Amino acid sequence: MTPADLSRALYDLVIALVARRREAGAEVELSLAPDAVTLERPKLREHGDWASSIALRIAKPLGANPREIASELAAGLAEVDGVASAEVAGPGFINIRLDAAAAGALAKVIVDAGTTYGHGDSLAGRVINLEFVSANPTGPLHIGHTRWAALGDSIGRVLRAAGATVANEYYINDAGNQMDNFGASVIAAAKGEPTPENGYPGRYVADLAARVLEREPHLLELDPEVALHTAREIAYELQLAEIRASLERFNVHFDVWTSERALHAKDDDGISAIDAAVERLRAQGHVYDDEGAVWVRTTDFGDDKDRVIRRANGVYTYFAADAAYYLDKGDRGFEHKVYLLGADHHGYVHRLKALAGAAGDDPERDIEVLIGQLVSINGAKLSKRAGNIIELDDLQAWLGTDALRYTLARYPADSPLAIDPEQLRRRTNDNPVFYVQYAHARTSAVARNAQASGVDRSAFAPELLEHETESALLGALQEFPRIVAQAAELREPHRIARYIEELAGLYHRWYDNCRVLPLGDEPIGDLHRTRLWLNDATGQVIRNGLDLLGVSAPERM
Repeated sequence: MTPADLSRALYDLVIALVARRREAGAEVELSLAPDAVTLERPKLREHGDWASSIALRIAKPLGANPREIASELAAGLAEVDGVASAEVAGPGFINIRLDAAAAGALAKVIVDAGTTYGHGDSLAGRVINLEFVSANPTGPLHIGHTRWAALGDSIGRVLRAAGATVANEYYINDAGNQMDNFGASVIAAAKGEPTPENGYPGRYVADLAARVLEREPHLLELDPEVALHTAREIAYELQLAEIRASLERFNVHFDVWTSERALHAKDDDGISAIDAAVERLRAQGHVYDDEGAVWVRTTDFGDDKDRVIRRANGVYTYFAADAAYYLDKGDRGFEHKVYLLGADHHGYVHRLKALAGAAGDDPERDIEVLIGQLVSINGAKLSKRAGNIIELDDLQAWLGTDALRYTLARYPADSPLAIDPEQLRRRTNDNPVFYVQYAHARTSAVARNAQASGVDRSAFAPELLEHETESALLGALQEFPRIVAQAAELREPHRIARYIEELAGLYHRWYDNCRVLPLGDEPIGDLHRTRLWLNDATGQVIRNGLDLLGVSAPERM
């Protein structure tokens, strides 16, 4: 019996109870959807497999004592096939215990579901644009980008697992003065001159300059403006390719790469996406002119001040590009936009929400801005290429993709994070990623040894899974779909990491107490075969959880 089956059975009992009250002449006003009847895991295992507080929630509309309602529901639950007992506790809680067969049946459900176990439809129908990283293409990705990359990609994975349609998007900030400064830095490096004011230092610029000269040997002989444009464009292409490659190596995938330049580009009528965006906001009634500049009245939507969208000299502000980009996302069919921004972008929260309101959207529903906090790694060396940052590529080479991704996804985005690299490099149980991956490798080893010993899954007798460690392990396995749905709803993939760590611990304890392989001359029985189902189900859930974090599940360690 799955939690969904049990929840539905309890819902049916509630509806029947309400019907009896009405037949007895009581005036009952109660509207209850099936998904409103939820189950919780008791804090103490001895209290049962599941608990429900539904009696407390419906007692007042029914005009009855919560314990009276709970007792009536518990009596009905005790008659449900697969429920061993249902007891009333406290002011009206119901503690439910499943019989071994009903609880153990989950092992086969998981194995049969495979990679889809844990997936659900709680966010079905939601079309979400998820923007993260979006670093300037003027240098390598650094430690901050690394955290946002790991978190953003994991958030996208859990959103999809919950049924949402998601596009991971990278906004390329390839317009503005920083691009000219980047080009000027490359020209200076090509000439062997110092980095210009507001330029980009670091050996990576010299490396780019050398590659630009390979592509355009006569660069320094060109007209200065042509040379600047040429150096800028070639270096931009090379640096963006490096960024893409770094992210792919980090197992982070983007569905869409949007160029800021495209928003500035004019169409055949001489109108850019930014021009059109200003007029669309004006049509919404939120744009006004003052002292030659064009403003958006963002204070109508909680911003601390109105924003200039075009200066008096006719030059658009960064806010103008933000507006065009936001509208473009909606035009592409994304009803919900999620932005994952760095710790230095707190000021953008009200600005972007106000922009959503000015565009005619609901700032509380259609846009979400997540702010990630800083991350530091003890002992990490500054990049030899960039000089003033810790590069993603260096971190990956040092700590490995799995350890880095797991650790960065293991903590909430809004908490500062200090990583101990020595712990991540240790192959011991105090290293969380090793602990979880080792549990998965152990499930694979058990499966291999079972095959070699003649133990297979030709029989399944879940009623035999009676050991207390089996009950605990099955109880945790039941939780996975709820954890995934919760992680997606709250945009908190760290919940997956903490869950599979707990699951790994329960598996190790089960492994120490329950044998899949027969001892000595002991004949192979259905208990061994059924335990192999449980072993393989656990491996599948750990594998599914690691995949949601973008981390591999090794079969040998």
